[in-house]
Amino acid sequence: MAMSSARVSTSCTIAPWLTVRNGEQALRFYHEAFGATVVYRLEDPGAGVVARLSVDGAEFWLSDGQPHESAPESLGGGSVRMILTVGDPDTVFARALAAGASQVFPVGDSHGWRLGRLVDPFGLHWEIGHALLA
Repeated sequence: MAMSSARVSTSCTIAPWLTVRNGEQALRFYHEAFGATVVYRLEDPGAGVVARLSVDGAEFWLSDGQPHESAPESLGGGSVRMILTVGDPDTVFARALAAGASQVFPVGDSHGWRLGRLVDPFGLHWEIGHALLA
């Protein structure tokens, strides 16, 4: 693989793209559960939702599944687990449960993390927590 020495003025990021069956419902859920705000939204009637969301600066994309894409519900679950690192995982976890998520395991201290795992209404798994200080 050839490497370029040219410098690009933008920083490098990786942002997950979540494909769900009901984008509008997902937008509401992520706002209620995690305080997500819409940074960008493509307005195209008939195309469903395409949006970039931010949770305190951590960004991810969301869209309605198109016929050639598979939402986790269609596959019986997804293969990617999201990790949301926050200062107060207990509060964020409780807020997500109240918004409609289901608990996989509760928030607790393990392996140097305060962490809990849930599955959202769209079949996506989220681990919510932060590293414990030694």
